[in-house]
Amino acid sequence: MKNTGIYIHIPFCVRKCAYCDFFSFSADEELKRHYADAVIKELEAWADHFQEDEIDTVYIGGGTPTVMDPADLVRILSAVRNLFRLKDDAEITMEMNPGTVTRETAFLLRPLVNRVSLGIQSFHDRELKALGRIHSAAEAVEAVGILRKAGFENLSFDLMYGIPGQTIPGWKETLEKAVALSPRHISAYSLIIEEGTPFEKMYRDGKLTFLPSEDEEREMTNLAEEYLSIHGFSQYEISNYALPGYESRHNTRYWKRSGYLGIGAGASSLIGHTRWRNTRDIGLYLTNSSSPELLKREEERLDLKAEMEEFMFLGLRMKEGVTEQDFREMFGRNLTDVYGEQIRKQLAGGFLRTDGCGRFAFTGRGMEVSNVLLAEYL
Repeated sequence: MKNTGIYIHIPFCVRKCAYCDFFSFSADEELKRHYADAVIKELEAWADHFQEDEIDTVYIGGGTPTVMDPADLVRILSAVRNLFRLKDDAEITMEMNPGTVTRETAFLLRPLVNRVSLGIQSFHDRELKALGRIHSAAEAVEAVGILRKAGFENLSFDLMYGIPGQTIPGWKETLEKAVALSPRHISAYSLIIEEGTPFEKMYRDGKLTFLPSEDEEREMTNLAEEYLSIHGFSQYEISNYALPGYESRHNTRYWKRSGYLGIGAGASSLIGHTRWRNTRDIGLYLTNSSSPELLKREEERLDLKAEMEEFMFLGLRMKEGVTEQDFREMFGRNLTDVYGEQIRKQLAGGFLRTDGCGRFAFTGRGMEVSNVLLAEYL
């Protein structure tokens, strides 16, 4: 019996943020209700295929899942529990926006959800406004209080740096306020100007001003690492920090290429050697959710070369890195026979380290320029 994860995509939000390139949009209550029905039909259609699997992680993301009627979210989560073999200690995460956290939602979801990923981003209202977020810093603090009262202990905060107008002291204050609220996990990532977003157009038009410089962003990265480390958070992935035992089990399965089934419009899956994503056409999804094969787009059976590249590209994002033993067991090849040139070059440059026993991981210097280094394995 093998472990598998389930990701459920809720593509709705109150208002799309200016930097966001995820598949999301605003919708009326009728569409949301029909979407919940369709998600349950897709779960039902897949259930028989996974009767021999144990589901050890479930992640409900978006969009903003909590713009849905909480009763519909309960229906979806109950369907997962009833249709699949859910492990007793399964990690069940739901993304929430502080502006959509209500007492009713928190108390209804608590029996079915044991981890919340809260998209705070900043504790400065000016920065939140620049990003197009719908909540204030005070509402973020209030949301944490509501979740605590409902019994949620395992809270993760998303925080962002490199925001227009952000300063290094301002970023430190966000980190301080976040840690003071006692989360178990923090994702700290820099703003990226994604193609097709309002920010990208503003950037091209010269209207996205007061962006921190590269040196300032690098200092913000180092500040996050140092400050969070002092307060007990270990960096286990390029942008993720956790107290001992609170690493995101679901996201870790992405980086380790463990199997996951994507449910919902636009959701991606990796099962065995095959990767695909569902259609983003909502009308098509609502009509055909009970026939998952009709939803598949960009289906690809990964060859050996693609899987080895993903092993390196994703595995080296993690602090623990990759091992020769894992590579050999998965692919029947020696790691240094395939990627010896890249490894030697990065070791010599001080970007990669080894324990002498076949494990390779980025150094702190390597983490700073990881995107460039990871591209060398593609």
